[in-house]
Amino acid sequence: MAKVVTGIAVGLFAATLASSVVVAQQTEEVSVQASRILAKQAGRDPAGIPIMNVSLSYGVSYAGLDLVSSAGVVELEKRVNYAALKACEEINRQYPTGAPSIEKCAKAAVEKAMVKVDELVAAANQAPKVAG
Repeated sequence: MAKVVTGIAVGLFAATLASSVVVAQQTEEVSVQASRILAKQAGRDPAGIPIMNVSLSYGVSYAGLDLVSSAGVVELEKRVNYAALKACEEINRQYPTGAPSIEKCAKAAVEKAMVKVDELVAAANQAPKVAG
C-alpha cells in the first residue's frame, strides 16, 4: 500500500513539474528548482532505508530586464540566488532532517538555473539590434 501511495505522489509531482516547466517557457521567467533528499525508516523492511527526493520550484521573472546590459544580468542573477535560497529554506523548514545543507542546496539550484540564464543572455546578445 505504501508503494502505491508513493507511486501516486511521485506521479503527481512529475506532472506538476512538467506543467510548471511548460508555463515557465511561455512566460519570461527562469525556473529555480531546489531539491533535498530525505531518508526515512520504512518499518522493518529488509531492503534498507528508502530515499525520497523533495523538490520545490520557484519561477523568477526577467520581464523588463535588459539581458544585454551587465546591470540586467546582475539583477537576474540576484533574483535567481534569492529564489534558490528561499526555496531551500522552505524545504528545510518542512523537512529539517534532509540533506544537503541549505547552502549546498541553494548552490546546486543556482547552478541548474544559471544554465537557462546563460542561454537567455546569449540569445539576447545574438538578437538583432533595433534602431531607435
